[in-house]
Amino acid sequence: QVQLVESGGGLVQPGGSLKLSCAASGFTFSRYRMSWYRQAPGKERELVAGISDTGSDTNYADSVQGRFTISRDNAKNTLYLQMNSLTPEDTAVYYCKVHIFRAYWGQGTQVTVSS
Repeated sequence: QVQLVESGGGLVQPGGSLKLSCAASGFTFSRYRMSWYRQAPGKERELVAGISDTGSDTNYADSVQGRFTISRDNAKNTLYLQMNSLTPEDTAVYYCKVHIFRAYWGQGTQVTVSS
């Protein structure tokens, strides 16, 4: 079965960096586009970044463009999100997602940006 397991979240000061990982299993990772979403308290879940199956094509939300980088290692079945210049507005639970006939989500990893 499809499984997505996020890790790498935590507490970081404004201006700091974190790198999230999403370990995928149960499907042929290299064949599917992957995405990162986030959900802040009281807000709807929003798309942060997406990456094509080969990694050659990426897209970002305007709010993270230039600060976040999505990448993947198809040999390791792992998706990444490098987050730099973090602000309190980036505080949220971050999820990875794959769509295979329907959406599959990980359990999420909490990112808190606070001094």
